Amino acid sequence: MSIDNNIVKYRILVIDDEAVVGLSCKRILSSEKIYDVNIESEPKHGLEEALTGNYDLILLDIIMPELDGIEILRRIKEAGISSEVVIITGYATIQTAVEAIKLGAADYISKPFSPDELKIIIKRVIKHSALLKENIALRKELNLHKGFEGLIGESPEMEKVFSLIKRVAPTNVTVLITGESGTGKELISKAIHRLSLRNSKPFIACDCSALAPTLLESELFGHVKGSFSGSIATKKGLFEIADKGTLFLDEISNISLEIQSKLLRVLETCVIRKVGDIIEHTIDIRLITSTNRKLSRMIKEKTFREDLFYRLQGVPIHIPPLRERKGDILRLALTFLERVKKKNNLKDKIFDPETIKLMEEYHWPGNVRELKNLVERLAILCDSDIIEPSHLPPEFKNIYLHDAIYGLPQKWDEFKDFKQQVKENAVREIERRFLVEALRRAEGNISHAAKDVGMQRTNFHQLLKNHGIKSQDIIE
Repeated sequence: MSIDNNIVKYRILVIDDEAVVGLSCKRILSSEKIYDVNIESEPKHGLEEALTGNYDLILLDIIMPELDGIEILRRIKEAGISSEVVIITGYATIQTAVEAIKLGAADYISKPFSPDELKIIIKRVIKHSALLKENIALRKELNLHKGFEGLIGESPEMEKVFSLIKRVAPTNVTVLITGESGTGKELISKAIHRLSLRNSKPFIACDCSALAPTLLESELFGHVKGSFSGSIATKKGLFEIADKGTLFLDEISNISLEIQSKLLRVLETCVIRKVGDIIEHTIDIRLITSTNRKLSRMIKEKTFREDLFYRLQGVPIHIPPLRERKGDILRLALTFLERVKKKNNLKDKIFDPETIKLMEEYHWPGNVRELKNLVERLAILCDSDIIEPSHLPPEFKNIYLHDAIYGLPQKWDEFKDFKQQVKENAVREIERRFLVEALRRAEGNISHAAKDVGMQRTNFHQLLKNHGIKSQDIIE
């Protein structure tokens, strides 16, 4: 690939012993103005040229004297050449073309072919190759940066979270993790435990919203045999099981006032008493709690104890929603895609850039959990090896309306700001489409596109950069 007069050009090599076929391919593709085509009618010379690795794509005939296309393909792949190969075949050699696909050819085209057929195949293969290389580069970057303690994120918001984790982990202070559902609060608690001095001891998690108050009390504190109907044996509670380790209470806002009182006493005295027992037991735990509700509001409503709140909030850590750290979406999506692919032994899939763009503009009411579930569903249900915008659910097709539904403010001042943001988002999308269409009319030439719309080239180029648009987007 080269850049000539602001136009990205893809280098193509045609290897065919029939000169008329090579010239025909060059004439058809050169009309697109984004291809630089070279022809070799001698198979041996064609192989030597292919092995230079200077080509984005090689059009290769199968039936040739002295050195056939299958052998040339085999040598190209053995040499590790990254050029994509499209086989030129006749009706009688379709089976050989299938064999070539198994050896690594990207596609094949049968003689006789029309100009449109050739253009469509070449565009599809080049687009797929570009997407694949981009995804491979991103995956290599992911392997180099595994994330912080298994947590994925490089946005400034998450860097602040990671910094807090590192500072608080070696201590015994209680931690209150706040954030919307699906932001990964339990993952944060596990990271704190792994970096703590208690990491060789148990990490026990309990979802306080999953149990009724009577069952939750027994779950946390344990019970003795016969203390209530059905208690046929003495049972240890999670406080006792987590002794010397870390206990994580998820959705702490769901516990009753009665259990809040007992929890406060545990934090003050470091002793517990099983349900139905008269003996107290000393415990040594690190307590981490989380909630997706505003405890300050619950305190005003008299549904949460203020003294317990201050005991729990030794160090508060707030996890920002996914919509506030959109720079992490691509990294998260690629990570989840790799995981589901390995777990289910799926064929390799890659994201179309427009798919990622829509995902970055989406509101994500379910946060990271919603993104993870979406990627898993796309990986399993998408038949294509490219996950395109059409594969996304309907709510991604009208981003701005969706934002208005899920992110509607409750105060007038907030609504005015929100309305302005929706307008800016809509204008930005229209501006992006305006630039892409101008670039398409100019066939990728930035100078011509700028002149056509009546802008200075520098200003037009800056807008392209702001929107992440490249001139090769016109072949999509």
